[in-house]
Amino acid sequence: MATGTPRRAWCAYLLRCRDGTLYAGATNDLAARVARHSAGRGARYTRSRLPVELVWSRPARGRGGALRLEAALKRLSRAEKLALIADGCPPPRARPGRRRSGVRASARSPRPPR
Repeated sequence: MATGTPRRAWCAYLLRCRDGTLYAGATNDLAARVARHSAGRGARYTRSRLPVELVWSRPARGRGGALRLEAALKRLSRAEKLALIADGCPPPRARPGRRRSGVRASARSPRPPR
């Protein structure tokens, strides 16, 4: 790999906004991303809730890992996020999302022919 810029580690993070709400994100340059949020050039959600404060971050294995961790953070309740910030521990493994039915697609019986 012959690029001029060094590879940066991906991570997921939580910001606390002025109104007390929490914002979850993922990035490969945490300092620059927080600076963008603080300057009002980050996510639309944080623009109207400045200033923001970084309250939690965790490294991840690559972009996919960071995005999965971000998704897991977004599924946590506010109380769970606050406990995570207070404890400084990693979030629980991804909780299963909501399914449309209780039966997996692979376990369904085949449709009758028309």
